[in-house]
Amino acid sequence: MNFSKKIVYKNIACLFSCAIFFILTSCEEDLTKKNGNNSKNFPSQIINNANIIQRDSGFVILKAKAAIIEKYELIDSPYTVARKGIDIEFFDKKKPKLPGTIKAKYAKFFDYKQFYEAKGNVRITTNEGQKFAMQSVYWDQRKKRIYTKDTVYVTMEDGSTLVGANGMTAKDDFSEYTFYNNSGDFSSKRLSENKK
Repeated sequence: MNFSKKIVYKNIACLFSCAIFFILTSCEEDLTKKNGNNSKNFPSQIINNANIIQRDSGFVILKAKAAIIEKYELIDSPYTVARKGIDIEFFDKKKPKLPGTIKAKYAKFFDYKQFYEAKGNVRITTNEGQKFAMQSVYWDQRKKRIYTKDTVYVTMEDGSTLVGANGMTAKDDFSEYTFYNNSGDFSSKRLSENKK
């Protein structure tokens, strides 16, 4: 009789320890499921008063200034954002002393896609002196194309103007561009040069 009581106590102790084990592991599973649903969309890096210089083989190709830049790297599609605006100077090896500029109230860069977007009072000045004004612009760095569907206002270096009511597409060096539903005021000298 004494022997059967020991077996019963051992069985009860074993069942009790198994029950505790399963309770603890089920709590752990719930915690991991709960933590897995938490948002990871928060900045991993924040740069205040950013002043960025990008070089290629020692040549400065870009200078950027922004009040704040946030990098989101812990998500599937990492990106960098300048919520309080950005001011960029870009340099061409053909005219290194005359930079082009891009200014916008908001900018975002998608790392893997190499895709940029700028929004809010976007102003682009090329190193040739052409000035573009629009509300948003997109740059596909891989395809080397810039485009927008917004109305684009262009002022050429000679003072002539052009309005692309339904946007434009352009090479990223602005060597050629296409405007949609355009109108403007061109000098006759410029038109005769283009016909040649």
